[in-house]
Amino acid sequence: MSTGEQEKLALLTAQSRHDICIPGECMQVLDSRACITYNPRAYGCSRMLKVLLHGNCSYDCAYCSVRTCRERISFAPKELAGIFLDLYRTGMADGLFLSSGIPEDAEGAMADIVETARILRAKGYSDYIHLKILPGAERSDIAEAARYANRISLNAESTGAGRLRAISGIKDYEQDIKKRMDWIAAEAPGRHTTQLVVGAAGETDKEIFSCMTDLYDTVHPARVYYSAFQPLPGTRFAEKAGTPPWRAHRWYQVDTLFREYGFLKAELAPLVEDGMLMNADPKALLARDLDPLDPATATCEELLRVPGIGPVTARAIVAAREQHPIRRPQDLGIPAAYLKRAMPYLAFAHGGIRQATLAGFL
Repeated sequence: MSTGEQEKLALLTAQSRHDICIPGECMQVLDSRACITYNPRAYGCSRMLKVLLHGNCSYDCAYCSVRTCRERISFAPKELAGIFLDLYRTGMADGLFLSSGIPEDAEGAMADIVETARILRAKGYSDYIHLKILPGAERSDIAEAARYANRISLNAESTGAGRLRAISGIKDYEQDIKKRMDWIAAEAPGRHTTQLVVGAAGETDKEIFSCMTDLYDTVHPARVYYSAFQPLPGTRFAEKAGTPPWRAHRWYQVDTLFREYGFLKAELAPLVEDGMLMNADPKALLARDLDPLDPATATCEELLRVPGIGPVTARAIVAAREQHPIRRPQDLGIPAAYLKRAMPYLAFAHGGIRQATLAGFL
């Protein structure tokens, strides 16, 4: 890799850091300048090269640092494909996450993204590729991206047309976001994601809840990512107050209850009935009024409502009681940390007395 390529790679990986691969991801040094994302749960890809193809943008997003870049910095598709393959062959990167600014038009930038992936596949690279779909992309390019990539994604950014207008006067929510999401869902069912920037446009958590559940019900993303808005120097929102990180963290928890645990919208709606989430475990908040469950008879769905019990633990409890009676906490065979959280919500029939605390069995 030449010095010029190293400098470009350093800049274009740094500019890509706001697109999320996985909750809690962190940046690590790839060489003396460039970065990758450490992502241990992304299809076994532990070192993801996250990079922009074009490092400047003609769009007007109020919080984006890419649009403040005055120098035209970019890779040609063939150039970036060659650099990535060198990193891959030397064991420095396992997968590629490719996005781009939009220097002139979305169609041209999107075509370059797709061409980079096509070159990689043509050269025999068969591992993980995540391609960002740009607002306003042609359906033919979305179809090609889905053909070459393991995962594709388009950022919803905000909760609707009115909120998006506060961020960008160029993007049209109905045409550039919703219509393209419908195309993405058709071209890559089960293989697409999206991202919301929490707090950027002043949306309430009630609005985010409505948006999140609507996305899962209509376009069925593999998951929704949440990033807490942080003001960046030089942007139009540079003086705007940032969103506390805990708010995005709580959204991941609510999202998990809906997406993985099977909680219904009506069950979760009380969390946002006053407009905003509390900074507390949402599952524990919902469980406050639950009657204690007997794990010897509770269904898997009922067990999932208990704090400390997730899908794996619930299935383990159901499996355990098929092997032996469940009379004491120790009979559950689950880790102590999970048991400690769950105990206030469990009741064991023991000698005719129902116990709801661990102390009664120690």
